Amino acid sequence: MESRLSFIFLFIVMRISAAEVVKKNLTGTVGGTITLPGPPLEKGYMLFGGQIIARINIGEIEIEEENYKHKVHWNKNSGLFSLTNLQRNDSGIYTLDNKGQKMMSSYKLTVYDAVPTPSVIKSNVSSNSCSLMCSVDGAEETTLSWYRDEKIVIQNNSAVSLSLTVLRQDYNSSHRCVATNPAQEKTLEVDVKTSCGHKDTESRDGKDQRHLLIPAVLIFKWKYIDQKKVTKETKARLPETQPSSSSRFTSSVRYTQTRNRSFHGSFQPVEAD
Repeated sequence: MESRLSFIFLFIVMRISAAEVVKKNLTGTVGGTITLPGPPLEKGYMLFGGQIIARINIGEIEIEEENYKHKVHWNKNSGLFSLTNLQRNDSGIYTLDNKGQKMMSSYKLTVYDAVPTPSVIKSNVSSNSCSLMCSVDGAEETTLSWYRDEKIVIQNNSAVSLSLTVLRQDYNSSHRCVATNPAQEKTLEVDVKTSCGHKDTESRDGKDQRHLLIPAVLIFKWKYIDQKKVTKETKARLPETQPSSSSRFTSSVRYTQTRNRSFHGSFQPVEAD
């Protein structure tokens, strides 16, 4: 009798040990689906927490528990089980008892809430830097990380918000905020120039440059254009230069009409007007 009990005890221990050896940790998200990785089951049972919830017999599935009627599915072609519409209370140990191959496979499933999509706002802007705040709602078991290019800049576990200061020389680098938990990841790409209003700054700088350009144009106009105009007008008012001696005399013919209508023609030098 004792030897029989010892054999049964040893058999149970061996079955449990075999199950423990092949146990794998699986993760899922609320509302999602997960497939137990096998091995394929052609005949046997599926257990949850030691209780049979489904059985495979003659190529058909029979659901033992009403709560799993629309949750547990078996693919006849692959021989694999899957769980749909996961909820937090679906977390636990699932065991497949394969009667055909006389082996057990055990999996520990943990169901997490879906990771919320992160959002980013600017919290502070200066002339040479910009601070960005990344946050998520309901971030249980969620890790927030800031990436610059492909490297993690800052990270915080179980945080609802995480701040990053970006220097102006890094504005052209790619930045993203990543929210993760063991089952899921959500990423938000961030354009630092847009988020920090860098385009507005450039526009203001352009206006300032135009403001500086206007006085320069006026100075150029006064110095080179108006001055030339004044010089021309001044020269126009100045007396003409004295003519040369060669041009002081011109030939003129004066005609004198006498009473006897005789004409005396003479050439007399006359000073030019």
